[in-house]
Amino acid sequence: MRLISAGFVTVQVIGIALILPLPRIAAAGPDATLVLTSSAFENGGTIPVRYTGSGHNTSPPLEWTGVPNRTRSLALILDDPDAPMGTFVHWVVYNLPPAAKGLIEGVSESASAVHGEEGVNGRSSQGYTGPCPPPGTPHHYHFRLFALDKKLELKPGATAQQVEAATKEHVLERTELVGTFNR
Repeated sequence: MRLISAGFVTVQVIGIALILPLPRIAAAGPDATLVLTSSAFENGGTIPVRYTGSGHNTSPPLEWTGVPNRTRSLALILDDPDAPMGTFVHWVVYNLPPAAKGLIEGVSESASAVHGEEGVNGRSSQGYTGPCPPPGTPHHYHFRLFALDKKLELKPGATAQQVEAATKEHVLERTELVGTFNR
């Protein structure tokens, strides 16, 4: 038996009824659900070598949907919480326009191509630096996207910490895409 009402699915399995929430469809609007994906890898999947320090070290293609109507800018932070010395920041891009639908492969060479600002990564340089963990267990790389109700008043080259501090009280929605990589 399958009944659909008020955003829930009721499923009866061998006399036991389970009520499960329906997945929200990502669409712009007041009830938007921000979703971040990549055509290069699935959420929880392995990041292809070409996008790492062992390959071409170019940023992967990213796509998003479900940007809320009130969004005034988007921010993206990529970090590795598994790094030996603590969380390592691989990429910071902020003040992306709300109409942007994603970032093309290799955009890190010029975030201005999408009218965003590049921040400083963990190597103290602007732009993308791909995964390059020490040999051993896989590391998890978190691509975090924030829909904000304002454009951030930061100078070019802000750090991830500055971007996150500036987003406080201004996040309409956030989403995350996680990729793994090991050498």
